[in-house]
Amino acid sequence: MTDGEDKRPQSSPARTRSGMRRLDPARDQAIAAAVLEVLARDGYAGLTMDAVATAAGVGKATIYRRWSSKSDLLLSVMDVMGERLAAPDTGTLRADMVGLLTATVQLLDGPAGRATRALMGAVQDDCSLAEAFQRGPLAHWDRAWATVLERAVARGEVTPAAGDTLAVEAGTAVVALRWLVTGRSLDDEIVRQLVDDVMLPLLVGGR
Repeated sequence: MTDGEDKRPQSSPARTRSGMRRLDPARDQAIAAAVLEVLARDGYAGLTMDAVATAAGVGKATIYRRWSSKSDLLLSVMDVMGERLAAPDTGTLRADMVGLLTATVQLLDGPAGRATRALMGAVQDDCSLAEAFQRGPLAHWDRAWATVLERAVARGEVTPAAGDTLAVEAGTAVVALRWLVTGRSLDDEIVRQLVDDVMLPLLVGGR
């Protein structure tokens, strides 16, 4: 080593699950968006490495060098498989819940929702995907609802015990049932009914 040469240890580049060097952030985002696009359009069966490469505008070798299978690819981008729901802060619990439930319905009705629907079967059959789904999209949604309830507690609208009720699950379960199973309508009136007739009574009924 010559005099004057920097002898400090160099940091190792971030690596994917397969051990290859990570892509730059912009390309990571392009590939994550491509996974969503292909899932929403073609379903899980149509999610191939070649299709993702085409949708992302990268060479197939770029994908194959970093992920050995589509399950490996899904695991690496699961944290962006659903858009993050922002918890509204309107000043009242009712308006916050209407806003958040409306945003949930809109999310499920869009590309991210169609991609999530396509994933449901795979998540049930693959423990690793199921765990990643719990840590990613489901955790994002849970945090948004928890934030809404925490603000309501701080305003004195509900007691701290409200977070232990089934109110949130009861409302979102109806949304999930209509979205995933029955195909019945999900609109502003359904959201209002769920908040006023199901969720709020469960949250404030014990006060």
